[in-house]
Amino acid sequence: MPLQAVDSRVDLKALTADVSAAMRALHLSSAEAAQQAGLNPALLELIRIRVSQINGCAFCLDMHTRDARAGGEDERRIYALSAWQESPFFTSGERAALGLAEAVTLVHDGRVPDEVYRAATEEFTEPQVAALIWVSTVINAYNRIAISTRMTPR
Repeated sequence: MPLQAVDSRVDLKALTADVSAAMRALHLSSAEAAQQAGLNPALLELIRIRVSQINGCAFCLDMHTRDARAGGEDERRIYALSAWQESPFFTSGERAALGLAEAVTLVHDGRVPDEVYRAATEEFTEPQVAALIWVSTVINAYNRIAISTRMTPR
């Protein structure tokens, strides 16, 4: 099925280049914090995909599923990501990270429950938990930018 044409919207990068650069710097800083904390880059892509699924961001889903595949991620895990809680394909650490990312994304549904946070702290160090929260926050922000400006996969 061909992609439908979408009415163009404001070009944030062109109109607010300084803010866009700051957003990119935040993304790079969060990725660097995750690397320094020893988090697996593949886990970060899973988080970016799952958060983008929840938010319905087609642009980010396209980008991060491609990035995950390029990084060697198993197709079955990508397909099963929306059902990670029922899938046998994810480790306890990945489950804890995905649970935390979902809670951060759905914070309006009841904050980040203690049991979700506790599960993350049982699997990850404090710097890793901090990095997971930052990565989740940044992809949520990017989802909102892409959705509100109607960015489409190319």
